Amino acid sequence: MFADIRSKRIIFIAHCVLNQNSISDGTADYPSTNVDIIRILINKQVGIVQMPCPELCCLGLDRGNILGSQSPVVVENTRIRKEMQKSPAAEQLAVLVDQVVLQITEYHKHGFEILGIIGINRSPCCGVDTTSDNDNEIKGQGVFITAIKEALAKKKLLIPVMGIKSTPDAVNCVKSLL
Repeated sequence: MFADIRSKRIIFIAHCVLNQNSISDGTADYPSTNVDIIRILINKQVGIVQMPCPELCCLGLDRGNILGSQSPVVVENTRIRKEMQKSPAAEQLAVLVDQVVLQITEYHKHGFEILGIIGINRSPCCGVDTTSDNDNEIKGQGVFITAIKEALAKKKLLIPVMGIKSTPDAVNCVKSLL
């Protein structure tokens, strides 16, 4: 099965790596896409799976606060984190986690190499090494990444998870997964 020319190499990435238009107001680092990271993945013939943006899907584009960009980023991120843990956002988040885990499980079952999951540090949802809470950037994971890792652990799937920020270090981090 799958004996064609596909690379059978997959990476899962936070939605905003491909679509900066989805992130909270005042936090975009690129006009549209993190081209440097995407270029590396394309050149290495890695299939890119864009995970859903949990904040957009659960809270909307304005994250439930049209004035969010007027607050410091970590303050607004803390508010978003708290909202993501309340109903109905928490239930919607669980559905998104199930969708991502289903895709990972399917690729794994069919022998695809899942290189990893790339999240965005400082994010209240997709942070890997750092997240926002208590109005600060702190060590820890966002609610989406935490839930994905817990679901994968239950299935005994160990997938590398790496957090990046929009710095030149992000390119080196992605290269280390390849």
